[in-house]
Amino acid sequence: MTKFKIRSAILITAAFFAIVSCSGGKEGSNDKKEEEVLPEDIVELRGDQITLANIETGSVEMQSLSGKLKVSGIVAVAPQNMATVCMPMGGFIKSTTLMPGNVVRKGQTLAILENQEFVDIQQNYLEAKNKFELAEADYLRHSELYKNDVYSQQNLQQVTSEYKNLKAQVKALEQKLSLIGINAAHLHEDDISSSVAVVSPISGFVKSVNINIGKFVAPADVMFEIVNSDKLFLELILFEKDANKVSAGQKIRFFINNETEHHEAVIYQTGKSISTDKTYKVYATVPGICKNVLPGMYVNAIIESSVSQVTALPSDAVVSFDDKDYIFVFDKNKEESGKPFTEYRMIEIRKGVTDGGFIEVILPDNFDIHTAKVVIKGAYNLLSAKKNAGEMSC
Repeated sequence: MTKFKIRSAILITAAFFAIVSCSGGKEGSNDKKEEEVLPEDIVELRGDQITLANIETGSVEMQSLSGKLKVSGIVAVAPQNMATVCMPMGGFIKSTTLMPGNVVRKGQTLAILENQEFVDIQQNYLEAKNKFELAEADYLRHSELYKNDVYSQQNLQQVTSEYKNLKAQVKALEQKLSLIGINAAHLHEDDISSSVAVVSPISGFVKSVNINIGKFVAPADVMFEIVNSDKLFLELILFEKDANKVSAGQKIRFFINNETEHHEAVIYQTGKSISTDKTYKVYATVPGICKNVLPGMYVNAIIESSVSQVTALPSDAVVSFDDKDYIFVFDKNKEESGKPFTEYRMIEIRKGVTDGGFIEVILPDNFDIHTAKVVIKGAYNLLSAKKNAGEMSC
């Protein structure tokens, strides 16, 4: 705007307030009339004030608007695509060749671990297995003898108890072997080893390596972190007031590291509660593989919304006051002391999406969009007149 235009706008505004605040000064002082008390939601202007304030009225329109919501968040990965690798029994690291960033596949050996307890478990399993095989044969033989009344019930119960105890012991040791990565079905007396392989539970890349050769790792120690970045999602944070502007299926464009090239995502789920800091979370899937997009990255995103046939007004028709949004509507024409006046009513509304100079307005239930004459130009001048109502003496 040029300096001339700025000066003109200032002069017009100043002139408007001068006219609004004056009321025929001397007449008011001589004639001690009882002044009219206007309702809180009414603004009253003379014809010359309306002209100076550039007031224009129009009607509420039904339009299809698309809105854009700017938000921020992080790139995340689903729990099933992230793995923390530990060893249930611990041990000493015998060997490893991995570095952070290495790509691994599911079942690939990450490290070799040594522990004397591995030997003890294998020995105990094989001994228990041999005893169980003997007890099973004895149990079957005594069962047949009992059927033929050759063996007593008490003796059969004793054999049965021994058989079941050994069976439970074998099953328990099989589970312990499975925990350290040894397949009990393939274990024989000649295969006992003090070393076991630590394998990757998923395919992906190595996020962190927390071991070295010779280090002892306890059962709770994290040895590796593996991340599969093929299926990423965005965790976006919105303010509470924007919660009703998003829904599943909406498209998102997001940017990382100040890049100009955008990536795409689609909202698959919205939050079900508001956090203590009055924010609202939205989750979006990232289809396909995006170059340079990694878990933990900070993103700026634009949520694109499409709304069909909503009640809309020009953006200039909506004003804000005390953290609320309002429009002005023509109420009535009247005459006082031979002078014509026009009253405008201030109505609280809620704003929706904004697009192309128009804004969605959520109106009160009793609002008649067919007959209402809404101030579409000069609404801020009416708001200024409302704020300065105490100085008006028209």
